[in-house]
Amino acid sequence: MANDKIRAKNLVLRCYANKEGDQWQVFCIDLCLAAQGDSFPEARNKLGNMLTEYVYDALAGEDREFADQLLNRKAPFNQIATYHWYKCMHRIGIFRDGIHRLFKQQMPLVPLAHAHE
Repeated sequence: MANDKIRAKNLVLRCYANKEGDQWQVFCIDLCLAAQGDSFPEARNKLGNMLTEYVYDALAGEDREFADQLLNRKAPFNQIATYHWYKCMHRIGIFRDGIHRLFKQQMPLVPLAHAHE
């Protein structure tokens, strides 16, 4: 079962964001999810809610038979490359402009009450 394979590093999801025009786009490269909003906090919050629903559906919801596939679904190469490009640019001080951001999101854990349904 997918729950048995969870390691500490799998509980932290790698994400990045950028501002495109007047919209913020946020991407989670570890689960291939994305959201957008009018501000960075709004887009990040939407992604957080999406992650909670996604993980719940994979572990306790209607998609639990596909949990292993869903929880190991990586983003396309170009999104993974973008994350690592941002990471490199942040390290050397180029992308500290406020419109290119890296952040980590905790993997939502299914509440125990739902795990036994």
